[in-house]
Amino acid sequence: MNFLADSIKRFEYYKTLGDKTFEQLTSEQCFYQPNEQSNSIAIIVQHLYGNMLSRWTNFLTEDGEKNWRKRDAEFEPMLSSKEDVISFWNEGWKVFLDTLKTLKEDDLQKTITIRNEPLLVYDAILRQLAHYPYHVGQIVYIAKLVTTDFKSLSIPKAR
Repeated sequence: MNFLADSIKRFEYYKTLGDKTFEQLTSEQCFYQPNEQSNSIAIIVQHLYGNMLSRWTNFLTEDGEKNWRKRDAEFEPMLSSKEDVISFWNEGWKVFLDTLKTLKEDDLQKTITIRNEPLLVYDAILRQLAHYPYHVGQIVYIAKLVTTDFKSLSIPKAR
């Protein structure tokens, strides 16, 4: 069993789901907000970007909640095009996956902190394995709302 390789494989799968979703969207659709309590795809990507940079920059040596992160600002519009959304998406995933790929099996039992809460590295990875796919699912769901011919990302429903 190789926890790190298996985790990376899972995360790369979820990134690919997002990539394939963005291919089907217009710039306008990236900014569609179902209602005032909901986030647009662009806002969700901003949040993922902020989380990934904060959590995975200097992962083993600094608290995962960096003092430069402005979490509340992640939920305010800052991007203006689909290209901006994809750039944030790709940069966040790059920081995250590059860091994961540097870890060794021995690192899994080390303790890191997130918001001053101690976590074992493997638990921090599991935490994100719940968090990131949650938001990818939101992105896919919104994309299905705004497109009339969304191409299935898995096994299409029989017609």
